[in-house]
Parts: sequence; C-alpha cells; structure tokens
Amino acid sequence: MARTSGRAWQRMLSGRRLDILDPSPMDVELSDIAHGLARVARWNGQTLGDYPFSVAQHSVLVLELFRAHNPDCDGISQLQALLHDAPEYVMGDIISPFKAAMGGNYKDVENRLLSAIYLRFSLPSAQTGALAKLIKKADREAAFFEAIHLAGFEDTEARKLFGEPSMPAFDVEAFDRLIRPWPTREAHDRFVDAFDSIAL
Repeated sequence: MARTSGRAWQRMLSGRRLDILDPSPMDVELSDIAHGLARVARWNGQTLGDYPFSVAQHSVLVLELFRAHNPDCDGISQLQALLHDAPEYVMGDIISPFKAAMGGNYKDVENRLLSAIYLRFSLPSAQTGALAKLIKKADREAAFFEAIHLAGFEDTEARKLFGEPSMPAFDVEAFDRLIRPWPTREAHDRFVDAFDSIAL
C-alpha cells in the first residue's frame, strides 16, 4: 500500500503507537479497542435514547445473535464475531451509503487492521468464507433490530435493506437490555466482559 507523506499512526491511551497502514498485532490492546468502540456511535448518532448506540454495544448484540443461531460454535468463532467491527476503534463507523459513495481503498485498511487484531488474540488472520456468512447474518439482523428500535426506520424499509430476521426479538435472550443504549462506561465494560467470557 502506498505511503502518504503525512503521519499514518495513532497514539493510543495504552501508550501504543498503532501504524494504521501497516498495523502490528503487538500494538493492539483490548483496552484501546473497548475504549474506542464504546465511544463510536452507530448510525452517525441518529438514534433514540439518552446515549449513542455504540459500536461496542452493537458488537455484543451481534455476538448474542451469533450465539443464538449457532449454539455449538467454538470460542474462536465467537471472538471473531465479537471483534468483527473492531477496526472501527481506529477508523470510526462509516455508514454503508457513505462507503458506497467514497469508494477508494478503505476496505484494504480495514482488513489489515482486522487481521492484526485477530492475530493479537491468537485467532486466524481472517474469517473463513462459511464463518463470514454466519457473522454477516448476525450483523445484518442486529442492523435490522437497531434500525426499527432506534434509528427511525419503518419495518418494511428495514426488511428491504437488511433482510428478514430469522428470529423475533422476543426470542433473543435479554433483548430489551441489549437494544437499550448503554452509557459509555457500561458499553466498555460489557464489551470486555463479553470478551473475557469466551473460553478458547
């Protein structure tokens, strides 16, 4: 990837200096990921509630939907599901319409970051094709529920954009807790707790 003449790294609160274009797993820390994701708003902040619906909370919701659909999944798959949006602790959450409009090689940067994050936690550097589909299914269902409960979408519009969810919200354990926006500290702590709850 071509280098720019400007700075291409970010100083993290852990003290790590993460090279955004050529990230090293050694510079990835769970504390930085949780801190950043708990402060990044989904839907560009256009959601109901006293707090933004953070990417950290979205990640926990995706994990719970993934587990509900795949009750026998192993710890590696669960961690890859929880961390599927982890590059956003550096890149922010770019909404899909903007991604389509801007083009460019942001996906290459995102994939390099995700690979470094996975390797840092002793995971395969990429999802298998089959696992990627299962995680994407949980991700799209989370987006559907967020759209209708938080982002002002009509049910029919959300179904058109994100597909038909394979289970109703009331079949998802503790759904009311998962969809109600959490304060930043709670989002941080619940993300870390979810990570720690997964045994490899």
